[in-house]
Amino acid sequence: MMSAFLGGMNSLKRSLKQRRTLIVAGLVLAMACVVAVTGPLKSTLAFAAFETGGQDSRPRRSTTTNPRATPTPTPTPVRRTTSAPLQTPAQTNTRTTTSRTAPPPSPTPTPAARRLPGQIIPILTEPPPPPVLIPKPTPTPAEDDIDEGSIVRVNTELVTLNVRVIDRNNRPIDNVRQSEFRVFENGVVQPIETFSREEVPISYGLAVDTSQSLRFQLQSVIDAGKSIVNSNKPGDETFLVRFISSDKIETLQDFTSNNDLLIDGLDNLYVEGGQTAIIDAVYLTAEHVAQYKKGDDNDRRRRALIVITDGEDRASYYSQDKLFARLREEDVQIYVIGFVNELEKDKGFIRKSEQQKAVNLINKLATETGGRAFFPQSLAELPQIANEIVRDLRTQYVVTYNPTNKARDGSYRAIKVAVEDGSSRDKRIALTRNGRVAPKGDPAPAKIPATRATTNPATGAVARP
Repeated sequence: MMSAFLGGMNSLKRSLKQRRTLIVAGLVLAMACVVAVTGPLKSTLAFAAFETGGQDSRPRRSTTTNPRATPTPTPTPVRRTTSAPLQTPAQTNTRTTTSRTAPPPSPTPTPAARRLPGQIIPILTEPPPPPVLIPKPTPTPAEDDIDEGSIVRVNTELVTLNVRVIDRNNRPIDNVRQSEFRVFENGVVQPIETFSREEVPISYGLAVDTSQSLRFQLQSVIDAGKSIVNSNKPGDETFLVRFISSDKIETLQDFTSNNDLLIDGLDNLYVEGGQTAIIDAVYLTAEHVAQYKKGDDNDRRRRALIVITDGEDRASYYSQDKLFARLREEDVQIYVIGFVNELEKDKGFIRKSEQQKAVNLINKLATETGGRAFFPQSLAELPQIANEIVRDLRTQYVVTYNPTNKARDGSYRAIKVAVEDGSSRDKRIALTRNGRVAPKGDPAPAKIPATRATTNPATGAVARP
C-alpha cells in the first residue's frame, strides 16, 4: 500500500516538472515573439525622439537585420545643419518599417552665402578700391565773357619748365641769361618762347609720415614744417596731409594762405601705427597739387610737394611704375626729407635692404620731378634743410618752349636743359623734370569771344550785333 502511494507521488512530481518546463518554454517563446515584433518599432520611436529633441535622443540600433544588405561605407564627417537630418543606422536598413515622422522644422531665413562641404567662401569678392584723398571742396569761379577786342590765346601747347641752376656746391645761381639756355626734347633742340626769373606764387603740399618709425622725430618735423609755412609770401598757398597706410591719407588742411590754420594742423599731428604707404601718399598728394586751379590760363604759380618720411613703403595700392607714369603727366617738383637711418635700428641684411630701397625711391622722386632729396643725419639739420627748400623754390627760372614734335600720341618725351658755364669756367648745372607725356587726341576748341549787347542811353533801345 505504501509503495503504491510513493509511486503515485513520484509520478505526480514528474508531471509537475514537465508542466513547469512547458510553461517556462512558453514564456520564453512569447517573450521572443514580443521582442521580434516590437524591436523595430522601439528603434523607430527612439529615432523620432532623437530628431525631435526628446529626452531619449540617442539613436538605437534595430534588432532586425537583413543578411543580404551590403555594408554602408562610413560617411565623411560634415558640419550638421538644420536642413540636413542626421542619418542613423536604422535608416540604412533596407527593410521598410512603419514609423512616425517628426514635424517639419520652422522655416529659417536663407543666408546670403552657404558654405557647402569642401567649399571656400572668399572674404572679398572684389579687389579693394584704390586709396582716395578727399580734399575740402573749393568753389569753381564762373567763366567770364570775353570782351570784343580781347586777345584770345591760340591753342598752342607750350611746355613750361621750372629750372634751378646751381654750382658744384649746390648753391643757386641767379644771373643766367636766356641765350645761355638750351632745351632738348628727345635730343632735339627746342625753340624757347618765354624766359623769366621773376618770383611767382607757390602752391605746395606738405605731406608728413606719422607712422611709428618717426615717433622720436615728430616734434622736430613739426618745427621744420612751421619754418617752411612761416616763409610763405602773399599769394602762396599750402595744404597739409598726414599719412600712414593706404586708408589713412588724411587732409588736415586744404589749400589756404592762412598760416594760422596750417600751424594748428601741424600742432595736431600725432603718431599712429600702420603699414606705411608712401607711394600712395605721393600719388594722391601730387595729383592734388597738379589739379589745383588747373586750366586757368592766367595761372603762373609754381607747384611743389614736400614729403617728410622714412621712405619705406610696405602696403601701397599703386606700384612705382604707375606713380612715375602719373608724375610725368604733371609739373610738380617733389622735395623729400628722408629719415632713412631709422630703418637701421633693426640690424640685419633685411633692414639694410629696405634702407637702400628707401634711398633709391626718394632719390628717384627728386630727380624725376626736378626737386631735391635730403637725408639728415641729425635733427639739428632740419632748420637748415627747411631754409634750403624755401630758397630753391624762390630762385628758379621759368622757361617755356613750343615743342617741334606736334604728334598727339600720348608718348613720353625726355627733357634736358643745358646751361653754358660761367665766365670763369665755373660749372653751372640746370635741374628740371626729366620728361613729359605728350597729349593725346584732338585739341579742345579755342574760345570764341562773346559779343555784348549795347544800349542807347538816349532811347534805351538795345542793339545786338
